[in-house]
Amino acid sequence: MIYSLKGKLTVKEQPGFAVIECGGVGYGCRTSFNTLAQLGDIGSEAMLYTHLYIREDAVELFGFATQQELSCFRLLISVSGVGPKAATSILSDVSPERFALLVASGDSKSFTKTKGIGAKTAQRIVLELKDKISSDISGRQFAADTVSVPSTGADTALSEALEALIVLGYSQSEAASVLGKLDSTLSTQELIKEALKSFSGNKK
Repeated sequence: MIYSLKGKLTVKEQPGFAVIECGGVGYGCRTSFNTLAQLGDIGSEAMLYTHLYIREDAVELFGFATQQELSCFRLLISVSGVGPKAATSILSDVSPERFALLVASGDSKSFTKTKGIGAKTAQRIVLELKDKISSDISGRQFAADTVSVPSTGADTALSEALEALIVLGYSQSEAASVLGKLDSTLSTQELIKEALKSFSGNKK
C-alpha cells in the first residue's frame, strides 16, 4: 500500500493531475483542484496522501494534500454510484470542512452544484454517509464527561461541528474534547477550522 508520496513536483496540470518524482520514479496522481491549488511550483517539494484505486481495466493513484481530503474521498467512493472521478469533482468544488458540514447537516442540494452529480446521487451521498457515521457512533462507548459539548445558545453549531469532525475521521471523544476548549460563539465552519488547526498542532 502506498500511504503517501514526498518528492519533487514535476507535473501540475488541469484537470486534476500531478506527478511527484520519488527516487527517480515519477508517480502520477489524479487529484482535486483544491489539492492542485495547494501544491507549489514545478520543481518544488510536494507531499500527497494517496489512495490506490484498482478495477478490472485500470489501476489509478489518487493523491490529496491533506488526510482530511483523502478521508472525504474514501467516504465518497464508498457510496453506491459514486466513482473516483465524481469524488474528485466534488472535492474540487468543496473543502473537506465544507463537505463534512454538508453531510452532517443533510444538505444534499449543495452537492448537485458539482457537474455530473444529480439529485438522486446527492441524496445517496448524504443518506449513506450519515448512516455510516451513526452506526460508527452507536457502536462506541464513551463516558458522558469525555464526549460532552458545553451547553450554550450555540448548541446547534457545536453539534454540527462535532458531526462534521466525525465525518472527517476523528473519534467522537477527540472531537468533543477539542470543541469543548473553543469559543462556543463561533460559527459551525469556524469551529471546524479551529478544531482542525488544533489537531494539526497536536501532531507536531
